[in-house]
Amino acid sequence: MADVLVKHESEGRYSAVTSASDLAQRLTTDLFAVCKDHHLSVRPNTGPAFAAGCGSNGETGEDNRNNYGFQKSELLPGNIGYIKFDMFHGSKRAQEVAAAALAFVTDCDALVFDLRENGGGSPQMIRFISSYLFDKPTHLNSFYDRLNNKTSETWTLDSVPGRRFPNDLPVYVLTSSFTGSAAEEFTYNLKNLERATIVGETTVGAAHLVTERVINEQFLLRVPHARAYNPVTKDNWEGVGVRPDIQVSASAALDAACKDAADKIGARRQAQHRQSQDRKGDDKG
Repeated sequence: MADVLVKHESEGRYSAVTSASDLAQRLTTDLFAVCKDHHLSVRPNTGPAFAAGCGSNGETGEDNRNNYGFQKSELLPGNIGYIKFDMFHGSKRAQEVAAAALAFVTDCDALVFDLRENGGGSPQMIRFISSYLFDKPTHLNSFYDRLNNKTSETWTLDSVPGRRFPNDLPVYVLTSSFTGSAAEEFTYNLKNLERATIVGETTVGAAHLVTERVINEQFLLRVPHARAYNPVTKDNWEGVGVRPDIQVSASAALDAACKDAADKIGARRQAQHRQSQDRKGDDKG
């Protein structure tokens, strides 16, 4: 990557650029041509460290006004819970908002997470929301960090505010070609733990954590330093994305999920009815 930048500079390819944003984009494009990592980028230095894209727990007024990414929490026909959120924010306040969204649909018969416009964010929020979907400690993911040559594991939380969802509740994640980073990890984890059905399009393919380096007063560099290492697949989604179980266009994903959910809700209710009848028979015996 360094050789390419030096070569391009010596050829004068950057000489006519006068905009910081244009130069940052050109440098990012040139770096990506060598290292196909969607987290690697050059950015204008516009102030404090970035907030969402790489796991920061920082909070701004804009985050508050955007409800920490949570756009909808509602019940769709058929008692299907639907939660749309467009970022994984890492703050405590964001977790409170997430808990409220989950509580609103706590008695649903199926649950849909809409990540079609979610570009990523904090691993802390992945862990928080995922903890509502498992009734026992569950290993979600691991990360190998080259900065300290260590591997860390992410597990579900011991407790959550409110009620966890039943283990047999049908869960869906909607994806698009925009779904990236932390949103992909959430999707990849649930897919491989067989806890959710993924519906939509193959995701971006950005699995590495990054750290931010200051180049000078005008520019910052986001450099990957850690890779995901899933306990089930022993791999990650870098460069390939997460392939959905039900592959449809992003615009058709919600309808496809609801259709599949209706079938699973019916089967689940029949199973619950049989279990109830069996218990009554045991009581009589």
